[in-house]
Amino acid sequence: MISTTFSINSISIRLTGERWSHIVEEHCELAGMQYDVMQTVATPDTIYEGNAGEYLAVKRMNDDKSLIVVYKENLEENDGFVITAFITSRTQRLCRRKILWP
Repeated sequence: MISTTFSINSISIRLTGERWSHIVEEHCELAGMQYDVMQTVATPDTIYEGNAGEYLAVKRMNDDKSLIVVYKENLEENDGFVITAFITSRTQRLCRRKILWP
């Protein structure tokens, strides 16, 4: 495990070495942004519902780009994990999803 933080639901969310390798291999622009990824889970601007029970935490980076972190929570076991993360300027697509927070 590389890092842990708490979600807005006070669930411990972990980032494993395997997941971080996947993230930076697929999205090299995130290399060096591990702290930002975990902060997006801990203090997002918005959280949207995913298609399969996952959460999409969004943190605005500037006027046209946002960092999206996709993660799962297991409320019964107080455990969760980061699935992936990416930067996008297509945040309009998220507006079609259900807002879970705030």
